[in-house]
Amino acid sequence: MATENEKLSSARPSTSEDAQGDARDHEKSDGITLPSHVAGSGTLDQLVETARGYAEQAASENTLKAYAKDWAHFARWCRLKGTDPLPPSSEMIGLYLANLAAPTGKAPALSVSTIERRLSGLSWNYKQRGFNLERKNRHIASVLAGIKRKHARPPVQKEAILAEDILAMVATLPYDLRGLRDRDILLIGYAGGLRRSEIVSLDVHKDDTPDSGGWIEILEEGALLTLNAKTGWREVEIGRGSSDQTCPVHALEQWLHFAKIDFGPVFVGTSRDGKRATETRLNDKHVVRLIKRTVLDAGIRADLPEKDRLALFAGHSLRAGLASSAEVDERYVQKQLGHASAEMTRRYQRRRDRFRVNLTKAAGL
Repeated sequence: MATENEKLSSARPSTSEDAQGDARDHEKSDGITLPSHVAGSGTLDQLVETARGYAEQAASENTLKAYAKDWAHFARWCRLKGTDPLPPSSEMIGLYLANLAAPTGKAPALSVSTIERRLSGLSWNYKQRGFNLERKNRHIASVLAGIKRKHARPPVQKEAILAEDILAMVATLPYDLRGLRDRDILLIGYAGGLRRSEIVSLDVHKDDTPDSGGWIEILEEGALLTLNAKTGWREVEIGRGSSDQTCPVHALEQWLHFAKIDFGPVFVGTSRDGKRATETRLNDKHVVRLIKRTVLDAGIRADLPEKDRLALFAGHSLRAGLASSAEVDERYVQKQLGHASAEMTRRYQRRRDRFRVNLTKAAGL
């Protein structure tokens, strides 16, 4: 007999189809409509579509996709339990969270952070449908608190790519068009402490494309990046390096020159023969694949099996590498990474002198 979790996974064709279906449902019930007492018109209908467009920009595309999948999973779970996800039931959501932490079938238990993300996804989805999810309700809050107390673990952090690592990684790349592009991605991402989404969303100029996440300005002293980041607009200064071989700004100039890019996305694909740049913006997954491939090619952490080495490094390894390698005042690292607090910056510092300030001695002991 099929287990409950097997039923859950087979109840509908696929998660992606469910997510797409729920996205369509959301478009119909996202709450951005005319009041019932107002008659529609061409102008007002156009404004509704404009308002919906702005509403969609309230969260990133990846976040919206994750929220859609969260809702699809919860909706299927409710159907298997003989209930409906609407209106929200604090009791059923509490049971759902418990099932995520301690599944009854073969499905693996989710981490506390993933369960919290699922709950945020449900809260967002309910809000779009005109409902308010009371996360402080005891049926939800007490279950979540118990899950945290029993299952919470220190966060698993990705390995930092340090200065000697990034140099070894770029040394593995050829000097053809793809190599110039990938070398610049690694150096710009490392020197700027950028997220992978921030790297690939860069344009040459302001407002070059509708999906732009920022633009660049090349100056004599370095490059100035203006980014539309998670915490709002911020500027990132990337100074010139000590040599052309390792300078991120020089690598940027080389890529733009030989790829003949003067408008639109900075980082794009190349033709199959690798001789010309296309107009298609790279996906942020390219950054992850590039990091993992060059980590292997450079022999970083060669003491570990290949599977473990691949699991250690990801897009955040570039940001953690800058935070861990830059021997400067912590405030400058915090500004470069765009963190609201020094505590968040310290989470990215894999190696730092934790006892530089000895409060024990300062207190007279």
